Amino acid sequence: MPSEAPASPHALVTGSSSGIGLAIARHLLEQGWRVSGWDLAAPVLQQANFTPVSVDLMDENAIAQALQRQPPVTALVHAAGWMRTAPLGALDLQAGEAMWRLHVQSATQLAQALVPAMASHGLGRVVLIGSRVAQGMAGRSQYAAVKAALIAMARSWAAEVAASGVTVNVVSPAATQTAMLSDPARVGSAPQLPPIGRYIDPAEVAALVSFLLSSQAAAITGQDLQICGGASLPR
Repeated sequence: MPSEAPASPHALVTGSSSGIGLAIARHLLEQGWRVSGWDLAAPVLQQANFTPVSVDLMDENAIAQALQRQPPVTALVHAAGWMRTAPLGALDLQAGEAMWRLHVQSATQLAQALVPAMASHGLGRVVLIGSRVAQGMAGRSQYAAVKAALIAMARSWAAEVAASGVTVNVVSPAATQTAMLSDPARVGSAPQLPPIGRYIDPAEVAALVSFLLSSQAAAITGQDLQICGGASLPR
């Protein structure tokens, strides 16, 4: 990785071709950021400040090769992810391993490569997209486990780099209006409508992520911020 600091705000956003990742990339571009969008799917965005990077985030070697070509960034947003559901007794161990590789291991590999450079320049932001499911939910134990791991990692990393001008946070939405809601792979665990009476809009997640990447959020680190639509309120 090059060691020089980026001349203007530049974010690496994973999962930028759909859902929450796409909403985040679009929001940042509208705010004048440069965005490197990492996704195996074909890019949706076509803008001068958007650089699509085709990479399989399940492949450690593919990530390493893409990092060699990646210019320095001031922010890392890990939004790529998918869900597989099953009750205890019918869990698919390979699916659990794959979710760990995509949600946790790829985030680790990216942060390992990018965050030390941010810290050396005294400025950086990391946001991991988590889930309300991290608190536990019937039928989603494997997914809950990987999302809970993101929170533990973020808090640990935040403690390591807090004095270096780098913040690390998790944004955990409740059920969000993306293609994941209708994914046949989650047929055994239907999404739960938040108390506000609608699903979370990806743009609402993007707005919070954008704030966490801003200079105004410099004192917010190591937090799991929930966009729950009232789902976390006692009832």
